[in-house]
Amino acid sequence: MPDTLNPLQAVRRVLVISDTHGLLRPEVLALGPDADVILHAGDVGRPELLEDLRAITPAPVYAVRGNVDRTPPLDGLPATLLLELGAVFVYVLHDLHDLDLRPVDAGIQVVVSGHTHTPHVEIREGVTYLNPGSVGPRRFSLPIACAWLHVDKGTFRIEPLRLHP
Repeated sequence: MPDTLNPLQAVRRVLVISDTHGLLRPEVLALGPDADVILHAGDVGRPELLEDLRAITPAPVYAVRGNVDRTPPLDGLPATLLLELGAVFVYVLHDLHDLDLRPVDAGIQVVVSGHTHTPHVEIREGVTYLNPGSVGPRRFSLPIACAWLHVDKGTFRIEPLRLHP
């Protein structure tokens, strides 16, 4: 059963981030107040980071455990989340290689993952796969990136954001 937000609460803008590795950039903090929900696709890096996100917005903050989140309390984060956001079913996990279900069979419309630090959007079998990229420390020559998931009455669109080239 997915977590469902209060149906009276309009979910329109979901900030999707991943792979912070303990770094909360000012650009992410600036985006937070505009979000109705914040999703973190793992590799949080330090528990205070989630508290810092919660401090900048009344929006719910959901996070899954990444491969670097090995110590308490981060090791207690769920490995996956299934959320209903504005009548859109969103499945969140850190590493897409760990996906253990067929999203199309489960009625999932969006799968959010991180791990690779590479921003990517792909549609397969009618399911949108979103990796927002990383907003943490730069890895190789990859951009610093996140995404907005815009939701409206059961429909959605993805808006990738590059914070630094």
